[in-house]
Amino acid sequence: MAKTMDIAVIGYGTAGQAAARLLARQGHRLEVFERAPQPRPVGAGLLLQPTGLCVLAELGLFDAALACGQPVRQLRGDTTSGRRVIDMDYAGLDPRWFGLGIQRGALFQILRDEQLETRLRSGVAIASVDAHKGELRDESGQRHGPYDLVLVTGGAASSLRDAALTRRDRVYAWGALWCLCADPEQRFNGALLQRYAGTRRMAGLLPVGVLPGQAAAANQVGFFWSLPAAQLQAVLQRGVAAWREEVGGYWPQVQPLLHSIVDTQQLAPAIYRDAILRRFHLGRVAWLGDAAHAMSPQLGQGANMALLDAAALARALASQADLGTALQVYDRERRRHIWIYQFLSRWLTPLFQSERDWAGRLRDLAFGPLGRAPLLRGEMLKVLAGVKCGLLRSVPVAALPETAAALPRLSAANDAA
Repeated sequence: MAKTMDIAVIGYGTAGQAAARLLARQGHRLEVFERAPQPRPVGAGLLLQPTGLCVLAELGLFDAALACGQPVRQLRGDTTSGRRVIDMDYAGLDPRWFGLGIQRGALFQILRDEQLETRLRSGVAIASVDAHKGELRDESGQRHGPYDLVLVTGGAASSLRDAALTRRDRVYAWGALWCLCADPEQRFNGALLQRYAGTRRMAGLLPVGVLPGQAAAANQVGFFWSLPAAQLQAVLQRGVAAWREEVGGYWPQVQPLLHSIVDTQQLAPAIYRDAILRRFHLGRVAWLGDAAHAMSPQLGQGANMALLDAAALARALASQADLGTALQVYDRERRRHIWIYQFLSRWLTPLFQSERDWAGRLRDLAFGPLGRAPLLRGEMLKVLAGVKCGLLRSVPVAALPETAAALPRLSAANDAA
C-alpha cells in the first residue's frame, strides 16, 4: 500500500502491541489508546505455539522470548485415579517443534516498544467507534481522529464489537484461578501437565520461566484451578490457606509449589467468553485477537491467534493497493483458520469443565484410544500446535530460527506428577 496511513490502535495487549510494531515498521503513523492508567499484562502464563513463535521471529523477538520462557515438548493429562487421557508430543508433527511456556508479564515486556509508547495514551477508555468516519469517542465525550484505519484489540471483554456483526457473545459458566508459583529447582519443566476429576474439577501446571533480566532461580510455574465462575469469589473469601489445603488434597505432588502462594492477591480470577464476529472488519475498522474471536482457553491458542492476526493484517496492508481489499484479504485468511478452533473449543469445553458427569466418563474412555489412532493423532497434534485449518488442512508455518535447534530434548522426567 503506497499510502502512509494514520492508524489508531485500541488496546495495548498482545494483539495491539504486535500490530503496532508491524505497522510502524511499514511506515504508518500510530496512536495507541489504553484504558488502564498504567498498561500491564493480565493473567499469569500462556503457551506460545510454533505459530506464535514464528510471528515473534518475524518481529525479531524470538531469542528474547526463548531467554525468558521454558520449552514445552509434551502435553499430559491424567485423571486423579491415574488414567492417561491426553498424551501428545510436538515431535509427532516435527521433531524441531515445541511450545514455549512464558509469563504474560514477560511477553508484555518483550513486545513493548519505547518509540511507539511515545504515542501511547494511557487511561483513555474509548466508548465508541464510527467505522465509516474512522472517529473515536472516549468516555469523557472527547473525540479523536479521524483515522484511516482503526484496530480494535481490547480483548475478550471489549465493548466495541459491532452489534450487527456479532454472531455470538456469551460468558462461559466456568472460569479459573491462576497463579505463579516459585519453582527455582525447575522440577516441572518440559511438559504441560493437567489433572482431571470428572468434569467438575480440573487443574494444570505450565512452566513459564522468568521475566526479562531475571536469573534462573526466579523460575516460575503457572498453575490454574478450574471452577464455576460463580464460585471464584467465594473461594477467595475463604482464604489462601483453605485453597492450598483443597488443592494439595486433590494433587499432592504440587504441594511444594503452593508454599509460595501466601495471599489471595496472588490468585487471579479469570472469566472466559465465547465471542465471534461474522467478519473481522467494517468500514475503516478491523478487529484483532480476542476482540474478534474470544474462545475458551481449553486449546491454549488465544495469544497465538492474536499474534497471527497482527501478522496477517500487516501482510494484507503491504500487499494490496487499497484498504478495502486489504481488509477483505485479512478477514478471509484469519476466518479460514480460526473457525475450526472456535468450533472445537465450544464443543470440547463441556468435556472438561461442566456438570455433565457422563461427558467426563466419555472423555476418559475415548480420548486415549482416539489419540493413538494414526490419522486422528496427527489431527489432534495439529490442533495442539495451532496449525490446523479446516478439517484436514494445515496453515503454513515458517521454520523456527536456528537457535531453536540447540534446545535440548526434554524428557518427561515429571511424568509422575
